Amino acid sequence: MQNLTDKEGVDLLSKKYNAISQEIHKVIVGQETVVRQVLMSIFSNGHSLLVGVPGLAKTLLVQTISDSLGLGFKRIQFTPDLMPSDIVGSEILDENRNFKFIKGPIFSNIILADEINRTPPKTQAALLEAMQEKTVTAAGHTYVLEKPFFVLATQNPIEQEGTYPLPEAQLDRFMFNIWLDYPSLEEEINIVKNTTGNFKPQLNSILDAAEIIYFQELIKRLPVPENVFEYAVKLVAKTRKSSPLCHPLTEKYLEWGAGPRASQNLIIGAKCHAAINGKYSPDIEDVKAVAYPILRHRIVRNYKAEAEGYSIEAIIDALMQ
Repeated sequence: MQNLTDKEGVDLLSKKYNAISQEIHKVIVGQETVVRQVLMSIFSNGHSLLVGVPGLAKTLLVQTISDSLGLGFKRIQFTPDLMPSDIVGSEILDENRNFKFIKGPIFSNIILADEINRTPPKTQAALLEAMQEKTVTAAGHTYVLEKPFFVLATQNPIEQEGTYPLPEAQLDRFMFNIWLDYPSLEEEINIVKNTTGNFKPQLNSILDAAEIIYFQELIKRLPVPENVFEYAVKLVAKTRKSSPLCHPLTEKYLEWGAGPRASQNLIIGAKCHAAINGKYSPDIEDVKAVAYPILRHRIVRNYKAEAEGYSIEAIIDALMQ
């Protein structure tokens, strides 16, 4: 693959993306937008937070994606008594009375952090270094995580008792905040048919780790027109009260705006969105296509927006006009 031109690489990525999407939909009914955004975060070398009520196949989706990508997969069930060492690993004394590090489940390609808001901030923070630096420090030693590495976390938006809201610093580590909605009537009929019989689809592995790393590097190399850079940065600036570009809705309804990481992710996300659709360079429409999942967890509404029922999506929509 290293001998391919970038143009040929984009053509191959678009083809592989369609093949992976078809494999995933052997198991997952509907949820096209969710599948696309999770795959985009992987090709963009980012992490995703999946938010949805129980029973929407969040765990099944992540398991299916790992199978179709041929990557290692570990699931961590977050609970109030989970300790950082349960994620990272710990040192034990072996039979020769030497300390030996036993790796935790974080040492895998895809990590499913299930119900991440059920564990205290100390344990949530154990993921921070791994997500940002792709390394783990334990007992004074630093261990490099195997590439590619992704955290796909799930969160239940309705059950608040016994939960610990994610700090803004950790939310910002997630490239995408992906909302899962209820299936349509037709989709739910197909789900029930598929899950109440002997239906067991055989999944094929479409990509390996080396190919994913190649596509991640390819997306970084894609050229971006100056007007697209300008649009992405101005869109983020509109969310900040301190900016000369501050939008009237920002002044009225927002407590906090998005930081520079939002601008970076808009460009990387736009590049990836363009590439999977067979385009060799992103345009403003590609930025708009990734704006909702990138911005919705980085801007904070004030009490007035909540009282008047003004949603984050409605605010982002107005900022893009």
